[in-house]
Formats: sequence, structure tokens, C-alpha cells
Amino acid sequence: MPQQALAIDALFLSDQAAGLWQTVDLPDNAFEICAGMARKYGATIGVRTLDSLHVACALELKAGRFWTFDERQAKLAKAQGLKAS
Repeated sequence: MPQQALAIDALFLSDQAAGLWQTVDLPDNAFEICAGMARKYGATIGVRTLDSLHVACALELKAGRFWTFDERQAKLAKAQGLKAS
């Protein structure tokens, strides 16, 4: 198992070097937006901290579309006006 993790990490680093992944800093207001969404939607949607942080970053980075396989994230993204897939 540790060898598989190292192999996956090496593939990720290779993809990153090839420009397939881009690293960006968290937007300045992401945590404040995240906390607000958690307070507003936590009880109704069941959104978790990382779900709301993910959506907050998408909002702050002006994402054209929000891609997720997580139903709660998709509901939260749609509630915030994002096109979720």
C-alpha cells in the first residue's frame, strides 16, 4: 500500500509538471464565505466544512462550472448560483 501511494504521488507530480494541475492560493474571503454558507445551509443541506470551503473557493475564483460527484456540494453550489455538474 505505501508503494502504491508513492506511485500515485509520483504520477501527480508528473502531471503537475506537465501543466495538468495548477496550484493556486485560497482566495482571501474563502473562509468567511465558507462559514456563512455553513451557518445558512448546514442544517438543511447537511453541508460539511470542506464542502462549503470548496464551493466558497469556486465562487471567489469565478468558476464557470462547479464539478462534483457529491450531492451535498452540488446542492450548495446550485443554491449559490453556480452551474453544478
